Amino acid sequence: MQKLAFPIGIAIVWGCLAHLAHGASAEEPHTLARARSLELPTIAEPPPGKALEHEAAGYASILCGAAFITGLDTEFAKENVGFFIAPYAERAKLGTPIIDTVHRTVRVPVPGGPVRVAQDTGGQGCVALPIGESAPYFNPKPIVSALPDPTTVDWPMGDRAPATPLPEGLDLAKVRAATDAAFATDAGMTAAFIVTWHGQIVAERYGPGIDAHTRLESWSMGKSVTASMMGILMQQGAYSLWQRAPIPEWQTPGDPRAEIRIADLLRMSSGLRIRAPYDPDFDPTGPYPDHFYYYTGTANAFHYAATRPQQWPPNTVGRYRNTDPVLVNYLIRLAVEGRGLDYLSFPQHALFDAIGVRSMVIETDPYGNLLAQGADLAAARDWLRLGNLYLQDGIWNGQRLLPPGYVDFVSTLAPAWVADGNPVYGGFFWINGDGAWPIPKEAYFMAGAGGQYTFIIPSHDLVVVRLGHYRGNAPGDKDLNEALRLLMQATPQHP
Repeated sequence: MQKLAFPIGIAIVWGCLAHLAHGASAEEPHTLARARSLELPTIAEPPPGKALEHEAAGYASILCGAAFITGLDTEFAKENVGFFIAPYAERAKLGTPIIDTVHRTVRVPVPGGPVRVAQDTGGQGCVALPIGESAPYFNPKPIVSALPDPTTVDWPMGDRAPATPLPEGLDLAKVRAATDAAFATDAGMTAAFIVTWHGQIVAERYGPGIDAHTRLESWSMGKSVTASMMGILMQQGAYSLWQRAPIPEWQTPGDPRAEIRIADLLRMSSGLRIRAPYDPDFDPTGPYPDHFYYYTGTANAFHYAATRPQQWPPNTVGRYRNTDPVLVNYLIRLAVEGRGLDYLSFPQHALFDAIGVRSMVIETDPYGNLLAQGADLAAARDWLRLGNLYLQDGIWNGQRLLPPGYVDFVSTLAPAWVADGNPVYGGFFWINGDGAWPIPKEAYFMAGAGGQYTFIIPSHDLVVVRLGHYRGNAPGDKDLNEALRLLMQATPQHP
């Protein structure tokens, strides 16, 4: 098994966890040489602040989510979840967290420094506050779904089991074996495993203390939520895929960033310069990565992303960097508010209500900017619903939510990634182009740090969701690999 060329001793995992866990092909030297040959003469300034203070803000957010959103035991959360923005090794350097159930806050002291605070805002989940502040800079609001009680409505708009019989051809014994495989090892810490075939649930199991309504951290699966919200706006005529991204900070004449198209952002191919741990030349001893700062910096994430310099011409180099989805979320806010609509409730009213999603919480920065690139928490069934929207080409109950051709776009390999010799990314969806998973190479999926996945496998009419606790990522991926192999045997391929 080949090793990835970048170091991973920084207590995080590659955003494409399948690509990491299965040892997909390492970045070859020519890839770096190619990137250098295209590089523009700009310099990246490191994000302000101290790394441990940022990590304390991340830790406060993780424990706040456990205490007030997911319902996980906070002692369990300290040991097992959220290492992405709060590395486990760094937690030992911090003071004892203080959980205030009255004011719904978590306070994490930094020895010799400030106390970092995260506050449960309700509809916008847990927001990390700037140092010295006692509240965010926006007015949080509850998000109210227009959907009826799910127990009164059949799947997929509700949770009631439909009376429709399953089509013939499914090997139920193999499906049960696949479910067993997903939970094969305790070390894998699988929290949820659920499968639809032809749109009907054929397997569903949860780990200890988890049920069908438990919200769990999902991390970068949220990038696919961002893609979906942008797709809805495109279907409504607010944007087009190939237009130049109208970021206000880029409108000065001669700004090279004005050439970046919305499609380039969706493909993680904008060429904007930041430090991200998934770059093949990343040095973990360097400054705090901007990639994490979008979660922990307690700054205006949209403005920070919009002021990053250009490193490469757009659509030439593919890199997994949070700047691109943050900027697509910026565009979403501009379009929604430009129409006089309520921005914070837009995801629920425009997307989630349409497909039966009730549990999704998207957290924000202190300025009320949705951090949908990864600060998302939801129950497994709701990720299953979103996956089925894509399996159905963006159509739900006869209504087209995503524009024609959009599903093909997000599930097609991005040219810049192919040019880099890394055929694994589409449009805020990963693609099994390197065959890392035992499913067709055309299959595509949402992926989040710590072992969070939603696989869309059109050739077998399958959607598979696996959620897990962060510590169990590596063994959990091995269990999931076997589960997917058995599902391929259990379900017939379309003729």
